[in-house]
Amino acid sequence: MKPLFGIETGSLDSRTIAAAEIALSREWLGHRYTRLLPFLGPAFIAAVAYVDPGNYATNIQSGAKFGYRLLWVILASNCIAMLVQLLSAKLGIATGRNLAELWREYFPKPIIWGMWVIMEVVAMATDLAEFLGTSVGLFLLFNIPLIWAGLLAVLINFAVLGLQRYGFRPLEIAIAALIGVVAGSYLIELVLVKPDLGPIARGLVIPSFGEHEAVVLSVGILGATVMPHVIFLHSALTQDRIPARGEKKLRLFRFEFADVFLAMAIAGAVNAAMLIMAAATFFNNGMHEIGTIEEAHRTLSPLLGSASSTIFAISLLASGISSSAVGTMSGQVVMQGFMHFHIPISIRRIVTVIPSIIVILMGLDPTSTLIISQVVLSFGLPFAVIPLVFFTRKKEIMGDLVNRPATTFFAGLAGALILALNMYLIYSMATGAS
Repeated sequence: MKPLFGIETGSLDSRTIAAAEIALSREWLGHRYTRLLPFLGPAFIAAVAYVDPGNYATNIQSGAKFGYRLLWVILASNCIAMLVQLLSAKLGIATGRNLAELWREYFPKPIIWGMWVIMEVVAMATDLAEFLGTSVGLFLLFNIPLIWAGLLAVLINFAVLGLQRYGFRPLEIAIAALIGVVAGSYLIELVLVKPDLGPIARGLVIPSFGEHEAVVLSVGILGATVMPHVIFLHSALTQDRIPARGEKKLRLFRFEFADVFLAMAIAGAVNAAMLIMAAATFFNNGMHEIGTIEEAHRTLSPLLGSASSTIFAISLLASGISSSAVGTMSGQVVMQGFMHFHIPISIRRIVTVIPSIIVILMGLDPTSTLIISQVVLSFGLPFAVIPLVFFTRKKEIMGDLVNRPATTFFAGLAGALILALNMYLIYSMATGAS
């Protein structure tokens, strides 16, 4: 695969690779937890998509309208995300190719073209959510007009992606730091809001839908949590990142398992914290119609103090900046993998922000647009999850890392759940359910 961003996808500096090779050979003499450090990174890049601005929109509306009732959707979505990202990482490790490249290799051209178009639509929906989130974050923090905030967001995105000229590790560290900002911000918010643990526990373990709008928001949560574009990206980040053969490849996957578990656990906790904050702050105070990110930001100050709204805006900005960079990377992986076609990343970034600029100029509500974009992502999920399961269950493709029957079963079950939710949403919209 050609370099995507001026360097090979996921390539590391020689010192990190040397440390990883020592850990894989079991010759590491330091503390056992330090052996994991060279392998951390790919899952944290992927995890950014699970705490992007689309999550803010769906989680805030879900918490404000339905309290803690949809927490179980976040838990279920995060379990699916963890399984799917493990399969994606394993695919890259086992084959040295990413999901889009395998699509190109195993399917006829008409299907490849169709899949590429679908994934580009998904990529545009992703870019829309992430770019709008960055713009709204800048607007809330600095009161910059939204259109100028949007243009500044483009420049910030270029600056973050520019870190790759120094190698991939600095970008991984920067994105992990931004995730830390989001997680830390919501930890502070939870301390301020002091939620009741009883309703939280019930919301996590008792499935509930009820109203049609709850179904729409649930599908939005699923699309915002299990995002199709990072399924493609994660497989690209692990392909040939650390050279390994035979038994070492199995050990490499065990380290990557830890990377995925840690990153996805943090992302899941942040998502739950978003909904809990909205439920405890807005739903419990009778503010069920808090429907936008701007309203949430404005209402936090009188309820929890001015610091809460500032922390909220900072977390949204950190989320938008990191996820926007990851979205651009994902788009490059999809285009290059399916079509073997490469364009400069700066041109792609400029082209993909056009829909967001149009939304801003038309004066459309950013939060409603974000939620719609997440539903679009959910409809794109089967086109990533089903082929991922198809490839990872084949011995001739995966070798010793082929799925166990139980893994294939649960992954297939996840794909079926996604399809069922989407079909129910279509049905309920067509019949005018309320």
